[in-house]
Amino acid sequence: MGKGNLSEKGSLDSTMDAFQIVCPHCDAVNRIPVAKGGKGAHCGKCKRDLFDGRPVTLTEANFERFISRNDIPVVVDFWAPWCGPCKFMAPVYEQAVAVLEPNMRLAKLNTDEAPGVSAQYGIRSIPTIAVFKNGSEIARQAGAMPLPALLEWITAHA
Repeated sequence: MGKGNLSEKGSLDSTMDAFQIVCPHCDAVNRIPVAKGGKGAHCGKCKRDLFDGRPVTLTEANFERFISRNDIPVVVDFWAPWCGPCKFMAPVYEQAVAVLEPNMRLAKLNTDEAPGVSAQYGIRSIPTIAVFKNGSEIARQAGAMPLPALLEWITAHA
């Protein structure tokens, strides 16, 4: 009964029976059978959808839990509300969620509200998109991108 792992292509390892997903509503860690996948999965604690078609809002308090306890890649958009390119990127990022869930978790972190996380990861320009697997950052890209470029970049690195 192993914890689900992802193959190099970002899909779940078929030799595993379950994988972990952190609830975007209550931060509870859920075990989801690999055979079921993430579509239509509900949190065992709060009963809400684990994937709802929107990026998860991360904070100083839940950032580490999301990047380390999800068995799928977590893609984080580091942004700020005053940033022009971030405003351009927001609807593009929302569209990417619809394409990439449930194989990846897309999240947003407001750097103004989470300066500790921003400093810890050396975020110097925004927007910055970073991919995390098993709690470690594996790729980073600064600057706004149109949807095709964003999807291509994420799938190449996740």
